[in-house]
Amino acid sequence: MDQPHSALSRRTLLAAGAASVVVPVVTGTAGAGTARAAAPVSPAATAQAADAADVYETALARAEQLITGGGFDPADPDFAAALKTLDTTAADFWQRLDRSEGRTALWPDYVPVTDPGMFSQSYTRLRTLATAWATTGAALSGKDEVADALVSALRFLHDTAYNPDRPESGNWWFWEIGAPRALLDCCVLLRSRIPAADLTAQLASVGKFAPDPDRRTNSPSLAETGANRSDKAVIVALHGLLAQDPAKVALARDGLSDVRDRGLNSLFQTVTSGDGFYADGSFVQHDTVAYTGSYGTVLLAGAAYLSALLAGSPWAVSDPHISVMYEAVTKTFSPVIFDGLMMDAVRGRAISRERAADHTDGAAAISAILLLASAAPDSVADGWRSAVKGWIERNRTDPYLGLVGIPQVALAKELLADRSVVAADRATGHHVFADMDRVVHRRPGWSLALALSSKRIAAYEAGNGENLHGWYTGDGMTYLYTGDDLGQFGDGFWPTVDPYRLPGTTVDTRRRADITPGAGTGTYLPGNTVAGGAVLDGRYGAAAMELAAQGSTLTARKSWFLVDNAVIALGAGISASDGRTVETVVENRNLHTSGERRLTVDGEHQPSGPGWNRTFHGARWAHLDGVGGYVFPSPDTSLHALREERTGRWSDLDTGADTAGSTTPVTRRYATLWLDHGVSPADASYAYILLPGASPAATAVQAHTRPVRIVANNATVQLVEVARTGLTAATFWRPGTAAGLTSSGPASVLLRRHGGGVSVAVADPGHGRQAVTLELPFRVREVVHADPTVTVTTGRRPVLTVAVAGSRGHTHTAELR
Repeated sequence: MDQPHSALSRRTLLAAGAASVVVPVVTGTAGAGTARAAAPVSPAATAQAADAADVYETALARAEQLITGGGFDPADPDFAAALKTLDTTAADFWQRLDRSEGRTALWPDYVPVTDPGMFSQSYTRLRTLATAWATTGAALSGKDEVADALVSALRFLHDTAYNPDRPESGNWWFWEIGAPRALLDCCVLLRSRIPAADLTAQLASVGKFAPDPDRRTNSPSLAETGANRSDKAVIVALHGLLAQDPAKVALARDGLSDVRDRGLNSLFQTVTSGDGFYADGSFVQHDTVAYTGSYGTVLLAGAAYLSALLAGSPWAVSDPHISVMYEAVTKTFSPVIFDGLMMDAVRGRAISRERAADHTDGAAAISAILLLASAAPDSVADGWRSAVKGWIERNRTDPYLGLVGIPQVALAKELLADRSVVAADRATGHHVFADMDRVVHRRPGWSLALALSSKRIAAYEAGNGENLHGWYTGDGMTYLYTGDDLGQFGDGFWPTVDPYRLPGTTVDTRRRADITPGAGTGTYLPGNTVAGGAVLDGRYGAAAMELAAQGSTLTARKSWFLVDNAVIALGAGISASDGRTVETVVENRNLHTSGERRLTVDGEHQPSGPGWNRTFHGARWAHLDGVGGYVFPSPDTSLHALREERTGRWSDLDTGADTAGSTTPVTRRYATLWLDHGVSPADASYAYILLPGASPAATAVQAHTRPVRIVANNATVQLVEVARTGLTAATFWRPGTAAGLTSSGPASVLLRRHGGGVSVAVADPGHGRQAVTLELPFRVREVVHADPTVTVTTGRRPVLTVAVAGSRGHTHTAELR
């Protein structure tokens, strides 16, 4: 088999698609076609036929490059590492592959082979072997024995398990996406060795179960959306190229834009409900799940793949609305990537997958962005490359080049070697993703994500054996990322953390059973409406969530106010009547296998080994080395602290057919801080301030000087003032007044006085009000600027009326003087 002569790079991708070739579309009946075939063939017709074949082979050669990386130097250390990983995995699969004539399966651990999960994963292993056979420098490269065995194995799976005569059973995804994608990749790589009859048979199977990108085959009335549509478009395109069927390739391209349904489910649009990208940067899949980091990445990768694969061909992706995908890189993906890590708050049930940690899903997103950049205009792609370069260079805990395959290494090495691309610093800013109940606050040294939930966005998704302990992941969990510890959530966190004590949550301590929604996947939508917040100047935030606990009478009103160097967390109205203890978790930090980070409470160093616990009555502050400080403004705070060593198994969280975790015990140490509200509390409250990256001395100063003033913390209003920045931040749960600020009803409010001006931001985190009226505690002479939804009556007691109806929780702003 001929190998490409150059490594995959942006230049080779673009060069490969530089010439556009017109594919003749043959129409007419079979009889007419036969008559033409019997006639003499002119040199012009022969040339035209050659051109037609060339355009398919050009695209297929590019598809091969996208799998193998093309030609490269196996001695290059970066490529050598990726090649070694491929060789090691392929050698294991090759050694254990059953090549006997009477076989009933290809591998003994994937039985019965007729089960959809088993044949789908069998195709995935065959793809790995085919990749090793087609990759320059691989141990199995070009070996006839391997090619023959692979063709035979594909024939076996077709005859035994995956063919047009079998009806779908079990999980539809294996039939319509998992198996056909891996099978087609095998056919691309082995296309010079697969007999024509075999290829026809294999494509017939794909044609039965994934005939087009638009519909679910086992439910034809169901239109595909989001990542599933993206996956199917790729499958149909590869099918069309292998079959030399121009109409099918066009169908794939048009599937991205949903030409069939006039763009109803186009991937190149922003939506206002259901699956897809939202104008505020949110991404939702399965109607109610915040899924940027899993399904969103799959969608982006599929669109990037087809854009690169078909560039310069007759089927090039030319929909001008692809700009929505370009905008999503900046608005949707970049805010939730921290030094190459994909934030777990937007990965849904994927957090339970042992082989899909935050750094691996982050690497997948980076790979998709780099691939999309290869086909995007430089005017938009240059900024992505700077961001990607920064992410790759800063992550030395789980380096990108060690996580990806040869094609991705090639693109990344080209980027890293390009001196014209300057690595971007960490992005800063505050992001409210109101359409998926997520908030992200980014500062130069740290970032924090809030995972909220409501009757609109699920508290968790579980199913197919995944995310069995995800009960509290959407109940206000706070994910703190610091540059000093990029392994916090990716190093065995999920199988070992106490799932009842996730940072930021207020929980009923009852024991719970594994989440088992039955066949397929299921979500839990709580009954509360308030979840979201406001953003001011792209820098400050007020977030809120009304907690309505699942299976418990526990309710609480929780707010977070996010400023330059602090996160102020308030809770009020904490009530329950179930006879069980209720806790609020301040921190539960992964100290890894042997960590002994020093914990200091009110200036006193505490024991550093596991097995220690203590309650500190009247605690004013605490500090955990490598993380930061914690300030407790209330003089009657009783802080509970615990150091423990915890052991769990990934199989405790995930028993999925193709994602199941290992049964190997995993042990990690933790430092946990929490507040105990007692048994069946009535109207309890809490207040604490996170100071990420602060030193013990700085934390002590904050505790004594109180630069943050908590004016109100009750079931009507939670309000704080930050004197240094002139900021007032509030959550109004109902009509009320605090610090002279009056609201007519529920709202998130931010005010900042600066010089002679005042900046105002208001949002309706409950998404249900028509208008919010605010009365300000100071004179306003004029309106410098106001959104069309904001009306201002100036004077000694100015009034702002904000028309929030239909705004879905988004922020409304005004600048006053």
